Amino acid sequence: MTQRVRGHRVLTYVAVGVTVALAVVVGLVVAFQRSLVFVPDRSAPPAVSDVLPGARDVSLRTSDGLTLAAWYLPAPEGCTSTVLVMPGNGGHRGSRVPLAAALGDAGFGVLLLEYRGYGGNPGSPSEAGLLRDARAAREFLLDARVPPTSVVYLGESLGAAVAAALAVEHPPAALVLRSPFTTLADAARAATHVPVGLLLRDRFDVLAAVSRTTVPVAVVLGDADTTVPPRLSRAVAEAAQVAPRSVAEVVVPRANHNDASLASGPALVDAVIDAASAGAAPPCSSG
Repeated sequence: MTQRVRGHRVLTYVAVGVTVALAVVVGLVVAFQRSLVFVPDRSAPPAVSDVLPGARDVSLRTSDGLTLAAWYLPAPEGCTSTVLVMPGNGGHRGSRVPLAAALGDAGFGVLLLEYRGYGGNPGSPSEAGLLRDARAAREFLLDARVPPTSVVYLGESLGAAVAAALAVEHPPAALVLRSPFTTLADAARAATHVPVGLLLRDRFDVLAAVSRTTVPVAVVLGDADTTVPPRLSRAVAEAAQVAPRSVAEVVVPRANHNDASLASGPALVDAVIDAASAGAAPPCSSG
């Protein structure tokens, strides 16, 4: 009888220990998840005049009172087609210079959005906060007399979720999604192999947003992407086909998530040109 009691106590201790361990893990995920989702470079970028000729520093005012720094490269004289770039979850605007330069060479204006908490900006990033920042960027372009029908949204990875959400509220000429995931929960599960969806405070549901848009869409993915599995990006392209509009799926061979060929290469730039043209907002000829 004594041995049975001892055995029962041991099992009880083990069960309690496992429960406490799980509670600790869940608590850590809940408490620190945004530091895992958002990986900002908080340092100030270099002077824009040193890295992106023709561009200038601008300020964006968000609806919750933040003033954010960003970089703006106006479209060539007499042109209005402009790409609003919504970055992924890492780095700062300095790391998007090759993309902005390539788009500028193609004849587009470019606004490099810098989120709250990134690149010396105040605030802390969240799903709601990033969407506020994107709205402020669009308002800046309208104030700069860029017609809404001339604005193309380009979202990178997590930024694709921001771009798609903004497109639901304010349809652009076209929507270009580079390395998009379906939902943040799906991306997290692919990375960790753990179903953490119910614990996430931010959803970033690209599938739901894309299915509510009707503008031309281009999905650009790398078939060697180890951060966002290609199958997730392809699922976004399939969701876009529900609406009667132009949908392009562009695959960059042997490209991983942050490879230059995917992040700023000709395949991405050509996809932007084609999507913008389908949305009646072609760039000026680069000559």
